[in-house]
Amino acid sequence: MARLVMKFGGTSVADMDRIRNVARHVKREVDAGNEVAVVVSAMAGKTNELVAWCREGAPLHDAREYDAVVASGEQVTAGLLAIVLQGMGIEARSWQGWQLPIYTDNAHATARISEVNGTELIKRFKERKEVAVIAGFQGLHKESGRITTLGRGGSDTSAVAIAAAIQADRCDIYTDVDGVYTTDPRVVPQAQRLDKVAFEEMLELASLGAKVMQVRSVELGMVHNVRIFVRSSFVNPEEIDPRANPEGTLICDEADIMEQQVVTGIAFSKDEAQISIRRVQDKPGVAAAIFGPLAAANINVDMIVQNVSADGATTDLTFTVPSADYERARQTIDKAKKDIGYDRLDGATDVAKVSVIGIGMRSHAGVAAKAFKSLAEQKINIRAITTSEIKFSVLIDSAHTDQAVRTLHTLYGLDKK
Repeated sequence: MARLVMKFGGTSVADMDRIRNVARHVKREVDAGNEVAVVVSAMAGKTNELVAWCREGAPLHDAREYDAVVASGEQVTAGLLAIVLQGMGIEARSWQGWQLPIYTDNAHATARISEVNGTELIKRFKERKEVAVIAGFQGLHKESGRITTLGRGGSDTSAVAIAAAIQADRCDIYTDVDGVYTTDPRVVPQAQRLDKVAFEEMLELASLGAKVMQVRSVELGMVHNVRIFVRSSFVNPEEIDPRANPEGTLICDEADIMEQQVVTGIAFSKDEAQISIRRVQDKPGVAAAIFGPLAAANINVDMIVQNVSADGATTDLTFTVPSADYERARQTIDKAKKDIGYDRLDGATDVAKVSVIGIGMRSHAGVAAKAFKSLAEQKINIRAITTSEIKFSVLIDSAHTDQAVRTLHTLYGLDKK
């Protein structure tokens, strides 16, 4: 017998037929003798509709009331799934985040979980064999008693946090794909599904453009060592043997992976913008004068490259920001021009970031050099480079993104198992 958390996203609960399909997945695990908690998202498209209603009500609306509205989508799904499970003869009840409770800070719409109480769930597993159907994405700010939401993708975070709280053997993330791939199969048809991927690698993949998992959920999994299994909800539930190894990708500790490839995957993001500040005075405090205002404006800065000019007195500084923040970042730097002291500000939005990730890089030299040579042979110019222990990223013209991803995917032998 195992204790499982099963999380189902919006496409998996998009209508009543799919909710019934989810119920059959749950029944399979219950019939196998497992203790089950289910975390559900709102039906596909429902959160967008609720957000639109808030904006229609008032463009500058109260974030606390916004959370009260958008949290209702998951509440509906949880109740419907509990009803369907009960109709199948399974003991089940729905839970909202505040009922467990899931405590968060008070950053409405982007709250972070501080504590989850799983005591009542564990008690009901043992006494009633009851399935808990939990509304994801939501929690409670203890001091104010207000409902909070965790931001887009927050149901993944809810699921992993609950798995940690109830000491689950595994957290299964059911989605519309059957696992984590070496890169986007729509760009590289030869992309392979990974059987296992380390937490650190998945963190990099998620933060650098892979859409399968939300970054904060992977962080939680790594901190609490919750094994996360990404699998498809669209496989016929009756065709899955719960005692056999199902198809999917296990996100786990590095120690659980016997053989580690040098490169695990290629991630990319086209939502990038480049800003270059020309002839900045090369003196202490200049970097703080640039990046302090950006941080105060909640603009995330990623790749940073600094070049010292020939005279040694000035420098050129290039960095990237999300494309959605490009204009705001330019305006922020322009307002701080007097404190920074620079000649010219250049920018570009037709750029993309391509990243190569793999824990095996720690013990192998020349991994990045191979990529630079291969991209040069394809006449792909590199605008900027950043590296860390287990990944490196290059900034290139967005027009060459697919070509670069395919080139690197083949270069590191990811086209075949």
